[in-house]
This record gives sequence, structure tokens and C-alpha cells, in this order.
Amino acid sequence: MAPAVERRQLWERRYRRRLLAADTFVVVASAGLAAWIQIEMAQVAISDAPWQYGRVFLITVAIWLSLLTMFQTRDRRIVGHGTTEYRRVAHATGMAFGILAIGFVLLQSAGIRMQLLVALPLGMAGIVFGRWVCRQWLSDRRAQGEFVSRAVVIGNRADVEYVVRSVRNDSLLGYRVVGVTLDDDPADSMHVEGETIRATGSMHTAATVAAQLGADAVIVASTPEGDTDFLKRLSWQLEGTAAELVLSNPLADVVSPRMSLKPVEGLPLIQVEIPTFEGGRYLLKRVMDVAVSAIALLVVGLMTPFIALAIKLEGPGPVFFHQERVGRDGRIFRMHKFRSMTTDAEDARGTLDVINEASGPLFKMKHDPRITRVGAFLRKFSIDELPQFWNVLVGEMSVVGPRPPLPTEVMSYDGKVYRRLYIKPGITGLWQISGRSDLSWDDTVRLDLRYVENWSVIGDLVIVWRTIGSVIKARGAY
Repeated sequence: MAPAVERRQLWERRYRRRLLAADTFVVVASAGLAAWIQIEMAQVAISDAPWQYGRVFLITVAIWLSLLTMFQTRDRRIVGHGTTEYRRVAHATGMAFGILAIGFVLLQSAGIRMQLLVALPLGMAGIVFGRWVCRQWLSDRRAQGEFVSRAVVIGNRADVEYVVRSVRNDSLLGYRVVGVTLDDDPADSMHVEGETIRATGSMHTAATVAAQLGADAVIVASTPEGDTDFLKRLSWQLEGTAAELVLSNPLADVVSPRMSLKPVEGLPLIQVEIPTFEGGRYLLKRVMDVAVSAIALLVVGLMTPFIALAIKLEGPGPVFFHQERVGRDGRIFRMHKFRSMTTDAEDARGTLDVINEASGPLFKMKHDPRITRVGAFLRKFSIDELPQFWNVLVGEMSVVGPRPPLPTEVMSYDGKVYRRLYIKPGITGLWQISGRSDLSWDDTVRLDLRYVENWSVIGDLVIVWRTIGSVIKARGAY
């Protein structure tokens, strides 16, 4: 086996052991807590506890850990990839407790009910949190150049540049490009984000190049024109020298839940689900919006008197700011925020256009003179946006969605950008957790369109969770 493959398998085993240790701790702790509560409720000393409590505890731990393994929740292909990993953990945990519930119905065994009531919710939350902590640790290690796969990217120049740029912009992918091979000019070099990368070899010698550079992955950005057997030959050449062969997906911003592989004799087909914007998923999204906004408004109601007092003490003017925004299907609605600017902010906007720091139709300034001192604090931690939960409750917005645009922005939309209006705008979204005001117009549009076509309930929960971290760090908030 090649040294590159051995090195990759070593760090993969180390990380899987970390995940196993975290999962085992949470499972044992949550199941043990449920058993202890059952014993206390039975008012029996621990030393005299009925043997069935211990039996149920052991069975719960065994089934739970077994299902986590059977569902491949620690598979190297999904660890560190967010929603896919969390989804498998949720499915495995649900299946484990489904089996336990059936056992309770059939055997009426004492102790299983407490496992369902206590261990299930605590364990689910604990495992997901543990995976998140491990993922942050992995991300930090990868940012330092550890726990990554050394990759060679092959194909034509344009496709190789796109793949290299994408890999470098997302450290969670776990690849570090150590070389490229171009099919149009093997001896040439390419420039990506200020760095010069010299091409090595040819596409037909990619396996040799990978071995010379100590790479354990080969990413195929494109194949030679007319050579239908290229990938088959390359996979044979890589046997024993590299751990994986990766095919770049030319369908930009299409995520895996919408894609499925349909093998046909000699022709593997990738089936892509066409996005829809109605149906049961959107009804569930609306139910979640109502529940979250109703709870959030109770908290906002308690905070409002103090925020209003701070705004009033700084100067005269209304506490709330109302502005027309464009919602789903181009419908206009009034969005509500705590006022963070001077009362003449709209009139002063025209004099500031010449020093606008944003691209496209957006207007942003890091040091906008119209923002008050209290407003700067409210904006830093997104407190000014809390009244938008009312817009969510009445159905004009969603908790998660694209950024709510101004009517003047929508007037400049082309056909592609208008797709942002196919679903309700959100208080938070991919733009919120990816840089907020630091994003360019093109990046904002790209993230919004990716969300519109690929959103999921699990994905929304992940975005909400990551929003908390983004707000605390206050990155890109101005």
C-alpha cells in the first residue's frame, strides 16, 4: 500500500476513534441517567435495584451504539459534512428507540419508558452536539493543514481552476491541492487566487503524478474529449496508490439530497430532482415558523422596553423602523426593525451613494455616519432584526430564507436572480452565516439561489444553530 494511502487511513482512524469515544460517553451517560431516575422513582436503594433496570440499561446502550455503527454514522465519506452526518445520527437514534419501544409494548419491561422519556431527547441532543464539537475540532486541524487529503486535480484549465478555487474556499471539504494536470498544455502553469501552480505530467499519467506528489486523492474536473474509457482506466491505475477518485460535479450548487445515482448497464446516470416550491415540506416549514416566532416574540416583548429606553435616551425619534421589502412572488410588505439610524437616514442616503462600499445594487458602509451609537450595538449582535419575528408570525417572512430585498434592488434583477423570490425571505440564511455584510453582491445571490433550490428542514436547523455563532462573533455586522 502506498505511503499516502497509509497516512490517510491513519488520520481517518484517529478521527473515527474520537467520534466513537464521544458517542459512547453520551449514550452511556444518558441511558445511565434514565436508569438512575427510574431507580429513584421506585424508591429502591441502588444496591437493591431490580435487575431489570440494569438489563434495560445495557440493552439500550448495546442497541443504540450498534445502530449508530450500522447506519455508518462514522463513515469517512460523511464525517465533517454537516447535515448528512446529523441526519444519519438522527435516523440511527430513532431506529434504536423504535426497537426499544416495540420491546416495551411486547414485554412490558420496567425501565424502558424512562429510557424513551429521558435518554432519547438528551442522548440525541448530546450526540449531535458532540458531532458538532468534533467537527469544529476537525475544521481547526484542517485549517492548520492536518487531517486533509492531498489531492491532484486534472482536466482542462477552466474546470481545474474552478475546482481548485472551490476546494480552497471550503476547508471542510478536507482536500489540499498539491498539484494539477492540464490536458490542453501539460507544461503550462496556472494562477489561482494569487498563487502560481505548475502543471505536472499529462492526464494519461495522472496516477504516476499522484504517486510522485504523495497524493491520496485524484479529483477529475473534466475528462479528455472523446475518451469514454478514461475514468475506467484511471481507476485501475490508481489501485493501491490512491484512496479515492473524485469526480467533480458540473451541476453547480446542487446538493446531494437532490441527486441520486441510477446505475444502468455500462452507463451510470446521475438523477437530479427538479426543485418544487409547494407541498408538505413548505407546510412543515410554516408550522416551524409559527412556533419559533411565537416563542421568540415573547422574549422580544420582554426586551423591548429596555431597547426602547436606550433608543429614546440617545435622541428623539421612533423606536421602530419600518421599510418596504419584497417578499415571495414579488409581494411588497412592511418589514419591522428597531431603529438603528438617525431619523433623516433615508434622506441622507443620496449623498452617500458615491462612497458606497458594496457591489451591485446593495448599499453598505462599514462606518455609516447615519448609524447611532445604540444602533451600532444593536446591529453588531443583530438585535435590531428581532421585530421581524412579527413578519414571520403573520406569514410575510420565514425564520430561514434568502435576504429580504428592497424594491429598488428587485428592479435590477435578471431572470436568474428573480428566483430568490420563489420562497419567503428569512431573518437568517446562508448569507447570514457566511459573512453577512462582508459578502459581495454576486456571493449573496449565489448563496440565496443555493438555498432556494436545496433547502431542507435539517438544513434550516443547522443554519439557525450556526447563526447563533455568527451573531456572537459579530463578523460582517455593520
